[in-house]
Amino acid sequence: MNTPEMSLRWVVEKWLAPSPVSPVRVTQFTRGRETGNRYVHIELVRRDGPIGIFFFRHDDGEWYVFPPERIRQSIAGC
Repeated sequence: MNTPEMSLRWVVEKWLAPSPVSPVRVTQFTRGRETGNRYVHIELVRRDGPIGIFFFRHDDGEWYVFPPERIRQSIAGC
């Protein structure tokens, strides 16, 4: 369930605190139709340079800064 407390907008505001002076933009995303993996890379534009964070969509519909377990297992096996 994607509650308002864990929507992508809420998580981006929590982690990056965008403002009119420091806006955010989406630089990468995937829908993951074949694999079911979904992520978004959000970049915060700052005076001293951009900062980016990947957000991963989990099976429960919520967004986190760490990948779902099934992705972590496949990354570890590389």
